[in-house]
Amino acid sequence: MLTGLRLENIALIERLELAFSAGFTVLTGETGAGKSILLDALDALLGGAQGSQGARLLRRGAERGRIEASFSLAAPVRDWLERQELEAEDDELLLSRDWRLQDDRLTSRHRLNGVVVSRNQVLELRPLLLDLTVQGQTQQLGRPGQQRRWLDRFAGEELAALLEATRAAWQHWKGEADALARARADRDRFARDRERQEELLAELEAADLEDPAERQRLQGEQDRLAHAVRLQEGVMTLIGRLVEGAEGAPSVLDHLAACDQELQTMAGLDAGVAPLHGACAEALAGLQDLARDLDRYGSLLESDPDSLALLQERMALLKALERRHGQTLAELIARRDELRDQLAGADAEAALAGLEAAEAAARQRRDRANAALTRARTAAAGLLEDQLMAALRPMGLANVRFSVALGAAEPGEEGADAVQFLFSANPGQPLAPLVEVASGGEMSRFLLALKTCLAAADPHVTLLFDEIDAGVSGRVSGAMAQLLRRLAERRQVFCITHQPLVAAAAQHHFRVSKSVEAGLTHTRVSHLRDTRERQAELAELAGGDSGEAHSYAASLLGSGAPPDPGAAEQARRQQGPRRGEQQGEDLVGRQGRQLQDPLEGGECHQQQPQAQADAGTGGGDAAVGIPVQPHQPATGEQQQREHQAAA
Repeated sequence: MLTGLRLENIALIERLELAFSAGFTVLTGETGAGKSILLDALDALLGGAQGSQGARLLRRGAERGRIEASFSLAAPVRDWLERQELEAEDDELLLSRDWRLQDDRLTSRHRLNGVVVSRNQVLELRPLLLDLTVQGQTQQLGRPGQQRRWLDRFAGEELAALLEATRAAWQHWKGEADALARARADRDRFARDRERQEELLAELEAADLEDPAERQRLQGEQDRLAHAVRLQEGVMTLIGRLVEGAEGAPSVLDHLAACDQELQTMAGLDAGVAPLHGACAEALAGLQDLARDLDRYGSLLESDPDSLALLQERMALLKALERRHGQTLAELIARRDELRDQLAGADAEAALAGLEAAEAAARQRRDRANAALTRARTAAAGLLEDQLMAALRPMGLANVRFSVALGAAEPGEEGADAVQFLFSANPGQPLAPLVEVASGGEMSRFLLALKTCLAAADPHVTLLFDEIDAGVSGRVSGAMAQLLRRLAERRQVFCITHQPLVAAAAQHHFRVSKSVEAGLTHTRVSHLRDTRERQAELAELAGGDSGEAHSYAASLLGSGAPPDPGAAEQARRQQGPRRGEQQGEDLVGRQGRQLQDPLEGGECHQQQPQAQADAGTGGGDAAVGIPVQPHQPATGEQQQREHQAAA
């Protein structure tokens, strides 16, 4: 439930604070007084007003703006907070959005109970808090899938579980189908290139590739063979100096052996020389090992031109293979093994058969989920038809017929059903698509009836209707008023209206007005608690400051809906166009700025070209919103009058 709304520097409002209560609340006022600012503010708070719309919402001349709303916590909201790991404080949720204009750049930030949250989180939370039904929302009825989504919402939690199962089944099938499609594409591509693949395999087989490091090994052998003569000369020189000596002189080993003998003698005389003798003996043994290794290495060296040529030829072959195919030896070996398996065909066909079986099983599961979802939708469609017609008939549509047509659609994440609402308002008129045959007034009544039916699935959500009664007669508006009042018995309902019958049915009444003082436009919101204040406002709605209008307003507040709503029409005709019906204005389809509903992904609200223009004249001057005192409990006299009005 929406319990409070606070605005700072929003459109023409400098500062405004409102407190709300449960039940049925109406907002009335002249066109341009600023009612739409409150609606725009709630939409912006809940994820709307992006980009240029946000810039228009910020009061001219201000660098900062703020919208803040408080909601009492319902179970679905509390569960959502837990899933998001956000704390709930004092059974209240405080949602705010701040704008900041700096260096011609406008930024905004959402906070939930003081914690910064993303817009996506706010959009996810939005349907748990508020349901806006605004002018122009009839456009949504024609959007693909919208009527199906409304049917699913009406069906409630049971169908939601089936829808989730259907979505999971479809995603599983899609994964299997994509894998199968890729495998078949690979098979077909391989079949087209089979001759070339066979030639490649023959080439790789002929190359006798086994060692991925063969090129490095052959390079070492090539270097050794190419320098065999020079290496042999070096070995002979080293052996001559180490073992044989040069020109009859003692060799290195001879000198070291003499040193070893002398140290041995000295060690016999002085034990301290023993370590030195050990070191010399170790050096002598090392040189002897070196001499043997050199002799062995020299025996392996041979200058074989034929061996070198063969080795160089093999090196050239390997380099050519790598360059031609753009792959390393290791990759070519893996490619050869893959080609062997593919050309053999057995493994590939077995793998393809396994993918086909998996896709078929997933498709059967998907189709079973779709069938269960279709059955649930069919049952829900019958209930929706009955409830909608029951809600529409008292609103001047005694002969209405409504049907939910379910047809086959391409399977997707939301099943395989195409849902279309069919409508007929008059005898002899065949059922036809709602968006094609319903008039503006019929569409308004249909939306009210639809949202009434949907409300059962969302008992904790606050409903807000923007002139849902536009374009209907006084008698029909009386029926709509009673429906709204009954709807508010179990949930909070707001309605922006120009209809006195609707305003009189409300339990709480706010009047939005504007004034110009010292060249500044002020927007004022007043909570009408006094009977005389409400009577005066209802008289204005009914036609103006006439005796008939005041008598009619008094009858509305004193005894509920009058037996003859035509009295309001008579009073209005005597006073000329009433507020909201100025010359050239069509309440049913006003043109102008379109407000985005981010939940539906499109345009859902038409209002004045700018939020600031809704407050009328003033040349862009800042407005001052007058704070409203929190709602006080009704007195016994007021409760008695409200009880009579509800009766």
